[in-house]
Amino acid sequence: MSDLVIVESPAKAKTIQKYLGAGYEVIASMGHIRDLPKSKMGVDIDNDFKPQYTDMKGKEDVIKDLKKRAKKCGKVYLATDPDREGEAISWHIAQMLGLDMNDDNRVAFNEITKTGITNGMNNPHKIDTDLVNAQQARRILDRIVGYQLSPFLWKKVKRGLSAGRVQTVAVRIIVDRENEIKKFVPKEYWSIDAKFTAPSSRKVFDASLLTVDGNKTEILSQTDADAILKRLENAEYIVSAVKKRVTKKQPSPPFITSTMQQEASRKLGFTSKRTMKVAQELYEGVDIEGIGAVGLITYMRTDSLRISDEAKAAAAEYIEKVYGKNYLPEKPRVFKTKSNAQDAHEAIRPSTPGLTPARVKDSLSSDQYKLYKLIWERFIASQMANALLDTVSVDISANGCIFRASGYSVKFDGFMTLYVESSDNAEENKKVLPELNAGDKLKLKSIAGNQHFTQPPPRYTEASLIKALEENGIGRPSTYAPTISTITSRQYVEHEGKQLKPTSLGEVITELMKKHFKKIVDAKFTAEMEHQLDEVEHGEKDWVSTLHEFYDDFSETLTKAEEAMEGQRVKVPDVETDIVCELCGKNMVIKYGRYGKFLACPGFPECSNTKKIVTETEGNCPRCGKKMLLKKSKKGRSFYGCEGYPDCNFMTWYVPSAEKCPQCGKSLFIKGGKSGRLICENEGCGYERELKK
Repeated sequence: MSDLVIVESPAKAKTIQKYLGAGYEVIASMGHIRDLPKSKMGVDIDNDFKPQYTDMKGKEDVIKDLKKRAKKCGKVYLATDPDREGEAISWHIAQMLGLDMNDDNRVAFNEITKTGITNGMNNPHKIDTDLVNAQQARRILDRIVGYQLSPFLWKKVKRGLSAGRVQTVAVRIIVDRENEIKKFVPKEYWSIDAKFTAPSSRKVFDASLLTVDGNKTEILSQTDADAILKRLENAEYIVSAVKKRVTKKQPSPPFITSTMQQEASRKLGFTSKRTMKVAQELYEGVDIEGIGAVGLITYMRTDSLRISDEAKAAAAEYIEKVYGKNYLPEKPRVFKTKSNAQDAHEAIRPSTPGLTPARVKDSLSSDQYKLYKLIWERFIASQMANALLDTVSVDISANGCIFRASGYSVKFDGFMTLYVESSDNAEENKKVLPELNAGDKLKLKSIAGNQHFTQPPPRYTEASLIKALEENGIGRPSTYAPTISTITSRQYVEHEGKQLKPTSLGEVITELMKKHFKKIVDAKFTAEMEHQLDEVEHGEKDWVSTLHEFYDDFSETLTKAEEAMEGQRVKVPDVETDIVCELCGKNMVIKYGRYGKFLACPGFPECSNTKKIVTETEGNCPRCGKKMLLKKSKKGRSFYGCEGYPDCNFMTWYVPSAEKCPQCGKSLFIKGGKSGRLICENEGCGYERELKK
């Protein structure tokens, strides 16, 4: 009689089955099997928030199969993901199967490898009810906010809106930044920039004015800049000081969930949802040629920087073998984890450091390979020696003015030979100064005053929003991706390129919430709730009393808001465009529908004209010469089509460019991104060449 091991996904089941072999049967629950009902709140508030769980629709066959197999097996092991949510899934399965809650039937796998699975099976334990209660409290909190606050928004704004505890704060962060940008008033300032050559070299280098008569000078107008330039006419430029030093640059720590999502956004252009989907696949297991199914990374929902001694040793062995002993630090690195981190798992790392990206590339999808390479390189680099940089700072005197030039060169590349964090991109533009000594007389090549304006703070991207949520203690590793997905799908926020911009709806909802539900949209309050949930997880606080503390105040606030807005309704302003309705002459406005944005006539119902929103691109259709438009497929994938459709049905996945084909004069298209090729799509031409960098 085989023992039964229950996991969430078929992919994970397949990988674990390979390692456990005969004597075990590994099956998947296909995620959650029970939850609060969708049709009603499902929480008995008057009875200490007792949840009313029901079997999930569509899971009838899965539940039936689980019960059938559990009756025939020797022992049931619950091996769902090692986090709060996974613990709750195991608890629900145990209740459904009638398992003994005091039995050691819970196993956790930090990595889906032979070592990870052996360790997990050798250390079964009871279901952690504190973890379960923390998850229950979170789920009930979100259900209360959603089911009591959403109807308020339906009545006061429009039907179909939703409110969430974490998502509402995320939207506020984006709206507050947009308000900062709108209020920002640019200020003019000038810089004095010069180019010099050294006496011993023809190499030209840059320097900028630092001080005038010993004072750091603010140049606020062209008049001020011209006065300084006048003062410097016919001046001699003498090197007054040269400072050289060697600086150490440490590698970034291995990934945690938030930093992985940020870096995948910056370097790979992945959304947080896409990153987590691919990471889940890498964790659960991939068929590697010559090896079989193996989990390539450790668990991907973590905020700990801890690394096992075995993993450090494996990384050190690889580094010494490939790069040499001088690329190893004096002792293995230990990265300090934040004080509020749960530290239940290691940092995200390759489960087998010896499996290089090149070794597994042919067995992975494009997305899997890109993310695995990023995780692998980040981890290996984190265990490498510091880079050593020769930095130089040169002061140049001229008629009471001091110019400064700075530069550096890499003395020893260390970890930088493998990986540099995306925020360090400035390091890639190495600025090496010529050999200079105090007293050297320099030749001035050019000098000019340059006008600048202060810039507003940038809009949030997914990467910077995740960083802000993490820094403010809002949400947990498992919540970042679904939070961003929710606020965009609910049309509170939209993507504008990589930036996140609030919609009119998002701005209206945020202002309404700030006025009547200050605590719900307050970052500190939300962070404190996360802290209390952590206390429940650690057994330091009762989950029911935590819910009472929240609900008693929330209920009173909701009642006051309903009284204050009795008979009132907030209108969401339409965004007017410069596109004129050809039927009635009014400027059309942007509306949001089931399938996203569209243009509508504001004269409705007298005029019901609507249009799709189209984005023109560079280049023209190679068939008919009309403009090319950016369009979306039913699955949301971008493609380019002729504006003459349906008369002209030309379409392509390649990006139109403004460049013309030297052979036929038609527009060229970019194939393969920034490092790809320019090709001619005119039938029969065949011209193509490499894209100029």
